[in-house]
Amino acid sequence: MSLTAVPVWRIRLVREAPRAILCLLALAGVAACVRLALDPPVRGARSARPAVQPADRAAEGYAVLFARRYLTWDAAEPQASAHSLSGFVGPGMEPRAGLVPPPGAAQRVEWAEVVQAREPATGDHVYTVAAQTDGSGLVYLAVGVQRAADGSLALSGYPAFVGPPTSEQAHMTGDLTEVTDPTLTTVLVRALRNYLAGASGELAADLTGGARVSLPGIPLTLESVERLDWAPDHSTSVAVIQAVDGRGAQYTLEYEVDVAREQGRWEIAAIQMDPYA
Repeated sequence: MSLTAVPVWRIRLVREAPRAILCLLALAGVAACVRLALDPPVRGARSARPAVQPADRAAEGYAVLFARRYLTWDAAEPQASAHSLSGFVGPGMEPRAGLVPPPGAAQRVEWAEVVQAREPATGDHVYTVAAQTDGSGLVYLAVGVQRAADGSLALSGYPAFVGPPTSEQAHMTGDLTEVTDPTLTTVLVRALRNYLAGASGELAADLTGGARVSLPGIPLTLESVERLDWAPDHSTSVAVIQAVDGRGAQYTLEYEVDVAREQGRWEIAAIQMDPYA
């Protein structure tokens, strides 16, 4: 039998290793507890926004196209109306979707758009289309649209004349507190003035690095600021202003302005738009 010499340091390493591992795990646990004590998680903190089911734009367009053709007719050219609706009418539906234009009359649609939508079941949509006609005035037409498994669109039934979406008088936003910081007030007024005027170069001086701003299509002159308030989250200011356009038309407008404090200076993160969208 032969004996092999083993270094003393290796013997000690094998003997002390379990205790060293236990000590490291204990220290890690203590460090985690200290971190939680110094920086506890905020219950109910805002996290990533839940995914919102996107609107079916093709189905909306299908409903609007049907409404325009359904509400456009000319008794002098009855075949034209029937032909325009032939692509929508199914075998179980009456010609022209049941529409019989009055004799000696004609009607045109000036504009039409979806103003309300609901989804009774997956793939089934019911759209309320507002249409301004030159004969009946403003009408609201409910149009059912179904999207099949292969992606195709079809009417799910006859249309219906309905009333407008339920509405009430304006509810002015509550839970607001006045902006009292004079420095922030100066930045907000200057930014809004440049924003309304379309002065992108001057506005850029007050924007954060990642700011998203889309300038209005018509230039406006800021006449006065009626109110500057904080929204409840205190990261958005609500500004009520008076403005005038180049023709002299006067407007009372309300803007949501996202602000941020960068290196002791107030900057604008967004104006009347979601910076994350």
